[in-house]
Amino acid sequence: MTTTTLTAPADPDTEKSRRTRRPRSARAGGQLHGGPVAYAILVLFTIGSLFPLVWTAIAASRNNNRLAQTPPPFWFGSNLPHNIEVAWKDANLGKAFLNTTIVAGVSALTIVFLSTIAGFAFAKLRFKGRNILMLVVVGTMMVPPQLSVIPLYMMVAKLDWTDQLQAVILPSLVSAFGVFFMRQYLLQALPDELIEAARVDGASSWRVVWHVVFPAARPAMAVLGMLMFVQAWNDFLWPFLVLTQTGNPTVQVAIAGLGRGYTPDQSLIMAGALLGTLPLLLVFAIFGKQIVGGIMQGAVKG
Repeated sequence: MTTTTLTAPADPDTEKSRRTRRPRSARAGGQLHGGPVAYAILVLFTIGSLFPLVWTAIAASRNNNRLAQTPPPFWFGSNLPHNIEVAWKDANLGKAFLNTTIVAGVSALTIVFLSTIAGFAFAKLRFKGRNILMLVVVGTMMVPPQLSVIPLYMMVAKLDWTDQLQAVILPSLVSAFGVFFMRQYLLQALPDELIEAARVDGASSWRVVWHVVFPAARPAMAVLGMLMFVQAWNDFLWPFLVLTQTGNPTVQVAIAGLGRGYTPDQSLIMAGALLGTLPLLLVFAIFGKQIVGGIMQGAVKG
């Protein structure tokens, strides 16, 4: 007598899910790993990004005669402390660092504050002419800043603000890029339900901005503040026109003074450039993780 064993037919959905099951590293909460090619590309990009900074430090540690020789030096010398000391004194970098910190800090804070409010208005409020005004704001980004130098300088001269910090600070208190950046972020990161709930609770417009908009926009505000601080720190054209090296220089204006003369000392220029770069590297080293973490937190909430 033959016994026949019956087996249930396999569920096609189950079989398909088994065949297409993702590896553990690709599932939620797993960690993705790149291959050797990806790591090689990252190493090359890292070396290429660090080379200008390393070369600046090497050039700053040599003298002008050695930099003029062929081949150029590819390792550090012993003149770095001397060149830094001379550049610090000759370029008045102590006052320049203080002035640049004031200019960059005030500009970054004001741009972040005003751009967040304007971005919220363009993103979530309904008013007549909103789209046209936004087009005008974006259109100003397409105008080369060099076109506004002459009328802006005439205005500063009439106000007798030449060689004063307010001549650099006031033109940089607003940013069309900042408004556009915050608008695009708040369109996705700020739900309309939060604003409606705050309105139902009786919150005023300023209270909505302070207690709803600012907390939701905190990651983008950190990124925008960093970008605007770096931009103001590295700004050269306008401060060079209205400030002097002996009066109220910024870092870039002070470093430009090191290159004067029939035969500029390249080692001193590199030493000044290295000093001007170190504060930005310090800011990135201190606040880099917080900014990246804020971006990731905003992305998860959005």
